[in-house]
Amino acid sequence: MAENNEGKVERLTLTVEEAGEALGISRATAYMLANTGRLPAIRVSDRRIVIPKKALEDYLASATNRRS
Repeated sequence: MAENNEGKVERLTLTVEEAGEALGISRATAYMLANTGRLPAIRVSDRRIVIPKKALEDYLASATNRRS
């Protein structure tokens, strides 16, 4: 786990809603991408899905590289 400058544990994941907000897309679109596997996600339980921050960064990098 990573710690920030104040010694607090930094979260390594985002909720699907947070990931959608970071990407500038709707909640529904973020869930669709996660459920279809286009956005790397981890299903923690029947009702909980999280997006690793690193996976989100990699997703953005690969999407940017495809457009170049």
